[in-house]
Amino acid sequence: MAKDELAGAIAGLDQEKVLSLVKERLQAGVKPMELIGNLQEGMARVGDLFEEGEFFLSELILCGEIMKEAMGLLEPELAAGDRQYRGTIVIGTVKGDIHDLGKNIVVMLLRGAGYKVIDLGVDVAPEKFVQSARENETPLVAMSMLLTSAMGTMKECVQAIKESGLNTRVLIGGPIIDDKVMQFSGADYGSTIASDATKIAEKVFKTA
Repeated sequence: MAKDELAGAIAGLDQEKVLSLVKERLQAGVKPMELIGNLQEGMARVGDLFEEGEFFLSELILCGEIMKEAMGLLEPELAAGDRQYRGTIVIGTVKGDIHDLGKNIVVMLLRGAGYKVIDLGVDVAPEKFVQSARENETPLVAMSMLLTSAMGTMKECVQAIKESGLNTRVLIGGPIIDDKVMQFSGADYGSTIASDATKIAEKVFKTA
């Protein structure tokens, strides 16, 4: 059971309640990033239910649609920040995982912070990450994963970048990222929090 009402609403796939709560909280002066945290909590629960076999692809798709509408309300607030161009970042959800909710939040946050983001979408093969990283000469590739079943592919994607000869760092993100996953994958950075992506990007581009 989600602790927050908004998190519970998106975990329960209650579109009307999610949008109503987002509007109410924005009007009350709640910061957009706090609302995104609540939404991510609910999304993580949807991911758990999918893993447990209680939710299916149709529920994931519906959750994604609700999330897109909620982010549509939040985006104008987030887009008010600095739009100065800071560099190019490649991002995608690894092969074997069609989840894009968290990835889409990160894309929006990075673009709002001034980065050009090449979004490869979902179910992205290792070679596609490498090709795009090489074509865009980026120092940072971000990979998203929700499903534990895609852990092996995540490692393959990270290793493909490491073995490509490119001077590119890899950031992995998703609710199941922890120290063990970091060690297993070999990624340079990892986080369960979407807003960390902008902090990590700033660090990487300062030393690129």
